[in-house]
Amino acid sequence: MSALDVLGLRVSFGDHQVLQGVDLRVEDGVTAVLGSSGCGKSTLLRTIAGFIEPSGGEVRLGGRTVTGGGARSVPPRHRSIGYVPQEGALFPHLDVAANIAFGLSRAVRAQRSGRRGRQAHDRVAAMLDLVELPHHLATRQPHELSGGQQQRVAVARALAPGPDLVLLDEPFSSLDAGLREETGRAVVRALRAAGAAALLVTHDQGEALSLADQVAVMAQGRFLQVDTPLGVYLEPADAAVATFLGHAAVVPGTTNGGGTASCLVGPLPLKGEHPAGPVLLAIRPEQVEVTRAEQPGGARDGERDGQTPPAGVLATVIDASFFGHDATVRVQVDGHPEILTARTPADSVPQTGDRVLVQVTGEVLGFPGQVAP
Repeated sequence: MSALDVLGLRVSFGDHQVLQGVDLRVEDGVTAVLGSSGCGKSTLLRTIAGFIEPSGGEVRLGGRTVTGGGARSVPPRHRSIGYVPQEGALFPHLDVAANIAFGLSRAVRAQRSGRRGRQAHDRVAAMLDLVELPHHLATRQPHELSGGQQQRVAVARALAPGPDLVLLDEPFSSLDAGLREETGRAVVRALRAAGAAALLVTHDQGEALSLADQVAVMAQGRFLQVDTPLGVYLEPADAAVATFLGHAAVVPGTTNGGGTASCLVGPLPLKGEHPAGPVLLAIRPEQVEVTRAEQPGGARDGERDGQTPPAGVLATVIDASFFGHDATVRVQVDGHPEILTARTPADSVPQTGDRVLVQVTGEVLGFPGQVAP
């Protein structure tokens, strides 16, 4: 039995339809809903939680219909769902232990001694272990914790009652890059240890691909593709998914029905077989190589020492973004409006306006009969 089934879910705010017949199945593990801002990710999460009433469709939790399908809507507190909002939303007047214990039954929380008091204390300790926080933090106030610690406490609070499903609404977006990755991995370890299925909303593709077992790519209130991280990246359903995942440049080309296609950088090998005719090609930054087109004095690289100059087509560097360990370089091939992006080592970053040679390595993705997104 799956933890979550979303069937034809529709949500409208006035005349604006935010979710347009969404279908999703979550069996176990972590499913990431990935999309840009405003695509409907958080609306989906809040509808599953019971904070928003859908205009159509159905939500089932553990096989039980909680909204839609002619059934009376189940209140959020009775859905066996843990919810972690974007900023954690810890109660500022409660210490860490009281925050974690908040979701436990009122009778257990009310007892500070005796069997029930011990139950609450043990559960808090177990949750701190689960999210990899030391026990001495139990008496701290939220403002005395770092951002990453606060998010872990929020996850511990969501897991304490033993929910069947945990919903996380961009829980790491306010953290810096290093802390974000560390916290994300710790939270996923906690979810797996607790045996809870989870739905993680994020706009960060690296986060989705590295943390999730299943990725649902969303745009304009619909899912474009639901697959494993490897599946959505290596075998995107269409050009829109390829563009969004991996920042692929989509360029027009033609194929004669074989395993190659001609485009602005010349003939390229295609991944899979495609019918003859026009095709959109998705070229990812890691496939694009750039080398200097000229040395001082006007000679192409390799010509001054008698060697064969490197292959490629001439292009101009539009701009470069340096990240320390590497850089991304955007180039425009002579005579073509399309922009390609290359990922280059940190020690060989060209400057804006430089003339370079561009070539593409490996097989490229092709999408026959599609229009560029």
